[in-house]
Amino acid sequence: MEGMYSVYLVVMVLSLGVLAGTLCQVEDGSDNGTTAVYIVTLKQAPASHYYGELRKNTNVFKHGGPRNPNHNPRNDSRSNQSSSSYIARVHDSLLRRVLRGEKYLKLYSYHYLINGFAVLVTPEQANKLSRRKEVANVALDFSVRTATTHTPQFLGLPRGAWPKAGGYETAGEGIVIGFIDTGIDPSHPSFSDDSSLNSYPVPSHFSGICEVTRDFPSGSCNRKLIGARHFAASAITRGIFNSSQDYASPFDGDGHGTHTASVAAGNHGIPVIVSGHHFGNASGMAPRAHVAVYKALYKSFGGFAADVVAAIDQAAQDGVDVLSLSITPNRRPPGIATFFNPIDMALLSAVKAGIFAVQAAGNTGPSPKSMSSFSPWIFTVGAASHDRAYSNSVILGNNVTIHGVGLAQSNNRHCFPSAGTHKNTMLTLISALHALNNETTVATDMYVGECQDSRNFNRGLVKGNLLICSYSIRFVLGLSTIKQAIATAKNLSAAGVVFYMDPFVIGFQLNPIPMRVPGIIIPSPDDSKVLLQYYNSSLERNETTKQITRFGSVARILGGLKANYSNSAPKVMFYSARGPDPEDSFLDNADILKPNLVAPGNLIWAAWSSLGTDSVEFQGENFAMMSGTSMAAPHIAGLAALIKQKFPSFSPAAIASALSTTASLYDNNGGQIMAQRAYSNPDINQSPATPFDMGSGFVNATGALDPGLIFDSTVQKESSKPIWLDTLSWNNAITHMAGHCPGLVPSPGLVINAITPCYDDYMSFLCGINGSSPVVLNYTGQNCLSYNSTINGIDLNLPSITIAKLYQSKTVQRSVTNIAGDETYRVGWSAPYGVTIKVAPTRFCIASGERKVLSVFFDAKMNSSTASYGRIGLFGDRGHVVNIPLSVIVKVTYNTTTNV
Repeated sequence: MEGMYSVYLVVMVLSLGVLAGTLCQVEDGSDNGTTAVYIVTLKQAPASHYYGELRKNTNVFKHGGPRNPNHNPRNDSRSNQSSSSYIARVHDSLLRRVLRGEKYLKLYSYHYLINGFAVLVTPEQANKLSRRKEVANVALDFSVRTATTHTPQFLGLPRGAWPKAGGYETAGEGIVIGFIDTGIDPSHPSFSDDSSLNSYPVPSHFSGICEVTRDFPSGSCNRKLIGARHFAASAITRGIFNSSQDYASPFDGDGHGTHTASVAAGNHGIPVIVSGHHFGNASGMAPRAHVAVYKALYKSFGGFAADVVAAIDQAAQDGVDVLSLSITPNRRPPGIATFFNPIDMALLSAVKAGIFAVQAAGNTGPSPKSMSSFSPWIFTVGAASHDRAYSNSVILGNNVTIHGVGLAQSNNRHCFPSAGTHKNTMLTLISALHALNNETTVATDMYVGECQDSRNFNRGLVKGNLLICSYSIRFVLGLSTIKQAIATAKNLSAAGVVFYMDPFVIGFQLNPIPMRVPGIIIPSPDDSKVLLQYYNSSLERNETTKQITRFGSVARILGGLKANYSNSAPKVMFYSARGPDPEDSFLDNADILKPNLVAPGNLIWAAWSSLGTDSVEFQGENFAMMSGTSMAAPHIAGLAALIKQKFPSFSPAAIASALSTTASLYDNNGGQIMAQRAYSNPDINQSPATPFDMGSGFVNATGALDPGLIFDSTVQKESSKPIWLDTLSWNNAITHMAGHCPGLVPSPGLVINAITPCYDDYMSFLCGINGSSPVVLNYTGQNCLSYNSTINGIDLNLPSITIAKLYQSKTVQRSVTNIAGDETYRVGWSAPYGVTIKVAPTRFCIASGERKVLSVFFDAKMNSSTASYGRIGLFGDRGHVVNIPLSVIVKVTYNTTTNV
């Protein structure tokens, strides 16, 4: 119960080891109002800001001495953390001074990425804190939610990216991927460290620990799973944490976290066996990468920003290289810009520390501005299909074939291992509503048509026939299950089961579900009508009593277990969130392209927790098939690990550039990538994908390891005088750049313009937002006055150009760095509709390590508020191709303001 300070709550918090401060009570026991969790940041900069690049100070924040790479990660409990650190004591002292004699509960002290704390207080107490000169910002906590046997082949990893990394046995070696999710099942073979005979040392730069609890015993971690923690203080204070199903440990009681971790970094060649059938062998994108888990989301309630920020802060302190967040906020952040929220700002500091941050775009598509990941320093991933599909079908007695989904077994698995019912036999269809026993009516059980209880039915009528059941919204909510309906069918000796879709279930992504009898789910309401019309028209009734005398409809079920690989793919899924990127709560558009790109997210086989309950249909299985942008994001996290392994000095912006500029624009048949546009009949309602659907395109795993040119996150500033780098200034420049933008390596003797470091780019961008100065100071502790100039989003050196409002004309510059050999590039482009563009130079030779500036001139030729799209292509004579998507929304050809 939020706002109640019961002894039970205090004991529970203490027992979980998440109490970072003290519980202080008023002497008279009075309560000043309803309490809530607030995230308080102080004006003093966090620890990471004092040390520049995290990797330059690997020993500053370690939890102990240097690690022996041959030792397993040590186990620890949350209660052993040093909550008496200096910064935590400063936070405690401030709370005691401001809230003298009052009761409050401090949940976390953040000190690495942000300097602040999460505290349970009343609004009046929060107001007191906000008035203190030491306090920069007080924000109300908010909720968040969770947003492969074949995808490695579809992405070309076995013959492309993995050989470049030395084969799958070394792909991702030495890279640590941190997962902010629902935890992990450490017993799953996807995370064992004995799958290879090669040595598997823990990276020396990682200093995380493995919590030990009853649910996560000593020995759960190994050289693969090298860190595991959980964060639930905000949830516990609200009284909604259920330890019996949420687990006060890193253990995954949901399934989602185990699934996403294995997509990115699961071991190679793990057999996928579900319901006794073998569906192939699974592998993560970077099967040799290490896994560190930071559990901040839970099955029963999702999660809260205070816990997520604590998880991000700890992951950065531990030394992860990549952060994967398959989570999104439940609401658009309020305030002057969407970028100013605790999660995005914590990730900004993580990026400053050299960590590549990946986030799911969200499953709120296909409407425009449905994006749930906002900031330019976060790599946002949408969901696309791949070419594998499991489709079965039901053939009706009138020769109509209806396609559906379901991993259905045969009546005789020995003779027909991939079939449904006997191929030569048509079976009678009987609706559950027409097979009720004498004691059951729709009036007594309005959901009886969902086939959840075999006691409601006449076994004599159902035996040997195909039972028709309804699939309603209750299945989506988990109140009814396919598994229980199948049990009903088996108890009644039905030959199979056919589910029709309730017309009120619109836009739900239905994954193929294991069925231990021949079965099919018809996902289309229109196709369901076809089935029911045939069934009803074939019924024979007594003219007097209207009783059914004969069930005349027949059908047989085909297929289900055997995959086919003939689908045109990829296509952007209807549920994948779309741009433009909303800059603020008024839905003004940002000059930033979102999503960054799309990756496989539909029908993804991956590991599943042994006690996972997120999908009832896969309970008790070791693998599950899931769909969503949650599945797309870890694909990119794993591929980012491969890039980081090949280019250790790459900055997060350089990794983002490599992924973006090499993305594919075409499907596997050479046609345009399509985007689904509607919840209903999505394969009919589709059209060519735009940058606001797919960003730069569909990820090209092999191409990303050889991008040729990169757009590092440095703004090209105009200067009156170019700077020639002599040997001395060259060395100084390299020292300076390495601390701020790893991977930015210009060649000595080249002409370059004055540049600002990557973190400063983002700060200049944030400071350029109207009215943002106090907010920037609140979140970062840095004053916008310290920046000589500010920039707009369009000036960030991103591998895309998005102009929300083009007034007459505009010149945009982009700077590229050659990380390959000397090469000559020619430039081509297609202009957005209603706009003319010119690019200079149209041809250039660029030496290895050299930087080159491209100028792009936009001129509006019509007034329009409709978005239009184009593209710039850089074509190298050594085979490199660099794609730069263009998006222009509002176009104005003349100044409409007049003087009065």
